[in-house]
Amino acid sequence: MDTVMKERDVLGEESVNPVELSPTSGFFFTSAYRSLSTEGCLLKVTASAADGDAIDGEFQRAIKTAFIDAHAAGIKHPVLCGAIPFDKRLPSALFVPQKTQWLDRPSAMASAMRTDSPLPEIESKTELPAQNIFMQMVGDAVQAMNEGRLDKAVLSRLLEIKTRNPVSRDALMNRVVAQNPNGYHFHVPLEKGVLIGASPELLLRKHGNQFYSNPLAGSARRESSPQKDEEVSRQLLNSGKDLYEHHIVIEGMRKVLAERSHSLQSPDSPELLSTPTLWHLSTPIKGEARDARENALSLACLLHPTPALCGSPTNIARDLIEQLEPFDRGLFGGIVGWCDDRGNGEWVVTIRCGTVVEDQVRLFAGAGIVPDSSPESEWHETGVKLNTMLRAFGLH
Repeated sequence: MDTVMKERDVLGEESVNPVELSPTSGFFFTSAYRSLSTEGCLLKVTASAADGDAIDGEFQRAIKTAFIDAHAAGIKHPVLCGAIPFDKRLPSALFVPQKTQWLDRPSAMASAMRTDSPLPEIESKTELPAQNIFMQMVGDAVQAMNEGRLDKAVLSRLLEIKTRNPVSRDALMNRVVAQNPNGYHFHVPLEKGVLIGASPELLLRKHGNQFYSNPLAGSARRESSPQKDEEVSRQLLNSGKDLYEHHIVIEGMRKVLAERSHSLQSPDSPELLSTPTLWHLSTPIKGEARDARENALSLACLLHPTPALCGSPTNIARDLIEQLEPFDRGLFGGIVGWCDDRGNGEWVVTIRCGTVVEDQVRLFAGAGIVPDSSPESEWHETGVKLNTMLRAFGLH
């Protein structure tokens, strides 16, 4: 099957009046850099992104073909958007939309919060895996590290929810945006259902020849009391376990990016980044691409999956994840975003998210495991991370 497939011959306008496109009409994405909402699908790109970092590789050729076809169909400045799985050897879920509307972030968020209808009652919740199995997974990963097989692994779990009636995507998007005003909000239409979330983590933004990344690793649960919350943040900045985990991520990303950059800048010590539920250790990285042919996706694929979502070394950690996790992550732990025909774009890590198919909701959360990790603490950390989506249903 061709990796670039034409869906329709009839195109609408490239940009439309804000009232014409709903955040759930297609792909929706907000950030302080650029926000967009789309409608329709001209071309699908399902090519595996396994060689996505290779400028002349198969994946990049598929992207170029999609843009050429979009130009031929009358779109002046086409955009490629969607998601790439955690295992980038699997098919991508990308497409060129028929209509693209660019918005400033406040307008995008306002459009996402137009509808405020209640979400349906939850009939059942199922943890995958159960707590005892997840804790054993953490113990097995720690043992592998103590044997010298790897430095870090990221283990995840799912929460499967069954609702009494189908979930309104508009209502869920509304609540996710309202409750996480500083996140990167996204709505991705899939072959079956949608992917919705509010990621705190920027993988790669590229504008012109400049790129920017803001990896997160190491986290702590926020407290309702301002005094206790400040104490938690100070403890995180001085946590040996979390600083070690963060160091692995940052050094790994610096090493990879340095080979493709004229310059690379990042602070020597991490900063704090907060969400409504968590404090994170954060280190911004800035650089200038060495090759003018680089685009947002070539650099994003160079980094993905980072040690923040997979582990280190990457291949060994990925193999261990496949061995221990009792499910396929699919798009969870992957990347979501957009790239235009001039190489600009923005991609975030697919976390604090879930998929919705009618009355079935599947939520995802993971935790970085290092030699000092406690199985019970990691279970609770994933629970706090699940709260980003659970809060939308009025749960904790």
